[in-house]
Amino acid sequence: MSLRYRVVETMTVTDEALDRIMNAEAAAGWTLESIRFAMSDASRRPAMAFVIFTREVEIADEAS
Repeated sequence: MSLRYRVVETMTVTDEALDRIMNAEAAAGWTLESIRFAMSDASRRPAMAFVIFTREVEIADEAS
């Protein structure tokens, strides 16, 4: 088994947008690893988010 990563970038940082991303990736078999926010100097709200997922795959599957 090997661990694969998937990063989804979004500039729409709302609870609804993050819910959609997390639910779609979970349905595709990915597990939420973390969420990283990029902040803007002009606002307290994040300018974008990177939602990071992992999934274990068979080593033979890595070539695809």
